[in-house]
Amino acid sequence: MANFARGNDGVRIAWEEAGAGEPVVLVHGFASDRVQNWRAPGWYATLTEAGRRVVALDCRGHGESGKPHDPGSYGDRMVDDVVAVMDAAGVASANVMGYSMGGMLTMGLMMRRPGRVRRAVIAGVGETYFREAGLRREAIAEALEAKDPAALADPVQRQFRLFATQPGKDLQALAACMRRERTVYGRDDLAKWPGAVLVVCGESDALTGSPQGLAQAFANGRAVVVPKRDHMTAVGDKVYKQAVLEFLAA
Repeated sequence: MANFARGNDGVRIAWEEAGAGEPVVLVHGFASDRVQNWRAPGWYATLTEAGRRVVALDCRGHGESGKPHDPGSYGDRMVDDVVAVMDAAGVASANVMGYSMGGMLTMGLMMRRPGRVRRAVIAGVGETYFREAGLRREAIAEALEAKDPAALADPVQRQFRLFATQPGKDLQALAACMRRERTVYGRDDLAKWPGAVLVVCGESDALTGSPQGLAQAFANGRAVVVPKRDHMTAVGDKVYKQAVLEFLAA
């Protein structure tokens, strides 16, 4: 059963917790939610069985959270929502793991509220972050709003539209989320964060590229490649899970 926090503009943000111990905050990817990204692939079980407390949210526009259709309601406000959930859960600081969009929001949290993050796992984000972040936003938003998705020629547009048309997803809210830019941080900015960072990407993930280029931007970053996995299939992989458990235990 979901709990609800409030964003700083009043949008309801759904979250839930499981287990006990040192907290791990989970931030899901675009057009996903806490169940699809984390609970269903076994992350709740993996982390709670390792003695961790899971705190997982649905980002605004997703899952059980509020779904505004105004692009101005997204962007860096989504970072503040993570803080609101942590406050509601009584978590002053935590290990934070984000996947894809959630990885970008995790970097935003590290930069905007560094004291809230102990260690960070950034998955589904790699070297393309520095050169492609934001370049495809409008094309993806247009794909989400297209009246005839069969007419979409670009494979990335088709992939996003197919994923976003699963039951319970709000295409207008997702298009608004995609249109609003989030702050993209440069290498010099990321290098200032002193904590440990694990960057994880699938070997066949064409969206992210290699994790090494992003990991090297951090003062204390390391990269893990998940063999034979792409952006969608790396999420629940055992190599990814084992790397995270070892990273959190170090």
